[in-house]
Amino acid sequence: MNILENALRYAFNAEIRVRRIEDTVLIQIDDDGPGIPHEKRTDAILPFKRLEASRNQKTGGTGLGLSIASDIILSHGGQLDLLESPKGGLRVRIILPI
Repeated sequence: MNILENALRYAFNAEIRVRRIEDTVLIQIDDDGPGIPHEKRTDAILPFKRLEASRNQKTGGTGLGLSIASDIILSHGGQLDLLESPKGGLRVRIILPI
C-alpha cells in the first residue's frame, strides 16, 4: 500500500500491472512523477531516509514506509527494484515467488 500511495502522492498518473511469470508474480508500478535520481535510489529504501527535504508532513512521512515495504518483500523471498519509468517518473518493480 505504501508504494501505491507514494506513486499517487508524487505523480499525476500511475499505472499498475500484475502478471505471472512461471513461479513468480511481477508487480510493476509506473508513474509520471519526478522519480528518484539514480544515485539516491539505494538511500530511498533506508529507514528514516526522506528524499523530500521539507519537514512538511503533507509531503511525506517518517521515511519508514519504503523501508518496511522492502523488508516485507525481501522476507517473502522477493525483490524490489527502483527504476526509471517510460512515463517519465519512477518504476517500482516487485518480484515475488508464488
